[in-house]
Amino acid sequence: MKAPVRLLLPLVILLALVSLSLGPAGLGLGESLRALVLGGDGPAVMVMREIRLPRVLLAVMIGASLGLSGAAMQGFLRNPLAEPGIIGVSGSAAFGAVLALQTGFAGLFALALPLTALAGALVAVLLLVTLAGPRGGSLTLILAGIAISAMSGALTSLVLNLSPNPYAAGEIVFWMMGSLADRSMTHVWLALPFTLLGWLLLARSARGLEALTLGEDAAEGLGIDLTRLRWQVVLGTAAAIGAATAVAGVIGFIGLVVPHLLRPLIGGRPGRLLGVSALGGAAMLLMADISVRVIAPDRDLKLGVLTALIGAPFFLRLLWQLRKERA
Repeated sequence: MKAPVRLLLPLVILLALVSLSLGPAGLGLGESLRALVLGGDGPAVMVMREIRLPRVLLAVMIGASLGLSGAAMQGFLRNPLAEPGIIGVSGSAAFGAVLALQTGFAGLFALALPLTALAGALVAVLLLVTLAGPRGGSLTLILAGIAISAMSGALTSLVLNLSPNPYAAGEIVFWMMGSLADRSMTHVWLALPFTLLGWLLLARSARGLEALTLGEDAAEGLGIDLTRLRWQVVLGTAAAIGAATAVAGVIGFIGLVVPHLLRPLIGGRPGRLLGVSALGGAAMLLMADISVRVIAPDRDLKLGVLTALIGAPFFLRLLWQLRKERA
């Protein structure tokens, strides 16, 4: 096991245990684990299995998806500023959820909101394939993603602008801030197949990303099918990020920050960075979710707000660093 994995894996396990022990029910770690493992009929079992466990599982799944997708996009585009939202899937998934909230469809049954968000992500993928074409290059993909993201953002703003119901508008705004509160195992099972599909596609791109560091011509000379690699990265990112946005709202900056923090530990190799960034993303989102419960336990501080407050200064520092390197 490589050194970064030896450090990050125990950290993720430790943070998961801390997260399982936090909550207004006042259960200690030992009592929490006994209720979770042994089961029974008491309220502690319900708290652990229906409230805390889904939250921890989603934090690990979504954090890993964000970190893994960010590393894959940066490796494929060979751009340190690339992040998962660049292909427009998260914005389109958010727009699908916004429509469900505005029309009242989200109130019909428990999974209406995440299912419409997944439908929005699927529409984004279809538009991306249509606009970029099956053999579209990296620049075409970026431009198509920017166009889709801008359109979904504009449509979301239009819905908010024309909303006659201030309560629906408030619910939309709060949902878009991102949160893992009040999620159940139903959300976990809904997101899991899409998440695993995304992870599988991105993991299979590791060899191609390593070869791509030598340039596209050299990668093709090594037997890498660049068109196949391109769609592995795009569809893998779309599946993982679409599922994450569908169940948790918009959570930004983890896909940008985590690969940069961990890249020096693995010598800048994009293939090896994938798994390390997945663990790093899971650890960072667990830390953020623990923080929102500790900092403001009674005010429902949104997860996406905290990650943006942490990630935005890092992004500005990165821009400043790039400017100095090119000066």
